[in-house]
Amino acid sequence: MNQRTAHSPLRHFSVPLSATRRGARLARLLAAEQLHGWGLPLDPARLVVAELAANAVLHGRVPGRSFRLTLSLRVPRTLSVEVADARGERWPTRVRDGGDEWSESGHGLLLVEEFADRWGVRAGPVPCKTVWAELDLGPCR
Repeated sequence: MNQRTAHSPLRHFSVPLSATRRGARLARLLAAEQLHGWGLPLDPARLVVAELAANAVLHGRVPGRSFRLTLSLRVPRTLSVEVADARGERWPTRVRDGGDEWSESGHGLLLVEEFADRWGVRAGPVPCKTVWAELDLGPCR
């Protein structure tokens, strides 16, 4: 996990969603709509949102509690994706297995690591944890 950059957001979007498969799908759709509205490319950000939201639903779900999706556009053209879930005591682990065996889970964060320029996990807001990823979008087209 890498160092996180700290810049004031130019644009900000945040929404609570139900910790269900439908909520994870809605996170991806809302993110795509927001990115489009900001004039940003949909991918790979949409894929990062989909993986982090799916992880929040699969591994961070507490019955009756939601998860929160937050998108922020920062200077210089860095998109921050944050997903906070209710399982603050359960942090994701990196899966880097050189073996030939395939597991049924654990590959989503490999995709996040591949597409994001930086990602990590932080405690809070209590009792939650927040998994974040940043994508450097490069110069305007």
